[in-house]
Amino acid sequence: MISQLSGTLLEATPSLAVVDVSGIGFELGISSITAASLPAPGGSVRLYTRFRVANDAVSLFGFATPEERTMFDRLVQVSSVGPRLALAVLSKFSVGQLYSAVMAEDAKSMSSVPGVGKKTAQRLILELKGTLAKDRGLAAADVPMGGQLPLAASGEQARDEACQALLSMGFTSQEADLALEGLDDGMTVERMLAAALRRLGMDA
Repeated sequence: MISQLSGTLLEATPSLAVVDVSGIGFELGISSITAASLPAPGGSVRLYTRFRVANDAVSLFGFATPEERTMFDRLVQVSSVGPRLALAVLSKFSVGQLYSAVMAEDAKSMSSVPGVGKKTAQRLILELKGTLAKDRGLAAADVPMGGQLPLAASGEQARDEACQALLSMGFTSQEADLALEGLDDGMTVERMLAAALRRLGMDA
């Protein structure tokens, strides 16, 4: 099992990276978020990896953070979701954003991923929700350094989404309101949710 690679970045596209490790070039499938975190070719890089064999095809996938790799693992466990679709989801959402979307049962946002229709979005949410409820630390996962994402929801919308996520985890409305009380309206959903979970005594 190859769990990570450290070496020199030879080339990169929004979906592919080639890393030289002691003279051997490894080609890895990546998300666009991981791609945005990479240095210029010739720079040093470390990627957390997953090695998969399916239908006689051998593939290696790379991730900027362990949390992104964990979310990839959760995604490919969903029926009919393969590595390429999992990377498409991780190219659309950061780990924290995806966690919030699943816990809030936001099928509309999920179906905005290329290749994910309404039924697939609903299945993703249904199958991921129970698993992610046990991985609450993913709610606070940061975008990797250098990553460029569209601005996440903030202010009243972020508070509403964070509240819905807390309710989905089994907290009461009173607990959710108290946990979110006084938090900065400029925080993104994932940071607001992480702060609320810490107030509730959960590790995030």
